[in-house]
Amino acid sequence: MLYDVRTYTCLPGTLKKHMTLYGEHGYHVQRRHLGEPLAYLQTETGNVNSYTHIWVFENAADRSDRRAALQRDPEWVSYLEKSAQAAYLVSQETRLMVPAPFFKP
Repeated sequence: MLYDVRTYTCLPGTLKKHMTLYGEHGYHVQRRHLGEPLAYLQTETGNVNSYTHIWVFENAADRSDRRAALQRDPEWVSYLEKSAQAAYLVSQETRLMVPAPFFKP
């Protein structure tokens, strides 16, 4: 298993607006290509302008294939344009992780 863990940071005061935009225009498209996320989390304490989501793939090839299909989807391209135009996002951190040896998902 390969876990794609992404943390995004929004401009202060724009997280709710960004989540609304994504919820209306991005989430259903992403799920169609990537499957259900393992988690989609908003920060409760600490950097409250951030959120994290985790997607699970069989391996790097599976991730690459599904993400390539997502990038070709006109609905996803439209969402990315809307997101860029809104300019709520400040940063993105992506970590690809594998389970610890003792963890059996």
